[in-house]
Amino acid sequence: MTLAPPHRIDFNTRKALLFALAAERLSAFYEHRQWMTDAQGATLAGEWLSRSKLQLPLSERRLLSELSDQFARQLAETLSREAGLYAAHEMMEALDPNYQSAFAYDMLEECERLLRENGVTE
Repeated sequence: MTLAPPHRIDFNTRKALLFALAAERLSAFYEHRQWMTDAQGATLAGEWLSRSKLQLPLSERRLLSELSDQFARQLAETLSREAGLYAAHEMMEALDPNYQSAFAYDMLEECERLLRENGVTE
């Protein structure tokens, strides 16, 4: 029995993964006052992808992890604690596709910008 090749991951999936990693990082920071490492982020991304039988090379997962770290830290540095807690909550809620949030939509657009600036276009 041969295994089917893993599904190809498109730009929107990468964008959603970056958003989810940033949301998780921000939430963990406000809950535990500690940042997730890039290795932890890359591993978490791999676990999430494997649930959908998707794969992404470690180098790409590391890039997404690094970008999510930059994004989450930027949010934490520029927002008050209360606003940061709200941002983390909104982003975590927005992981549910039925949840609509203008703020989360703006953050998703920022994820798209970050990816494109770093050469991720497909």
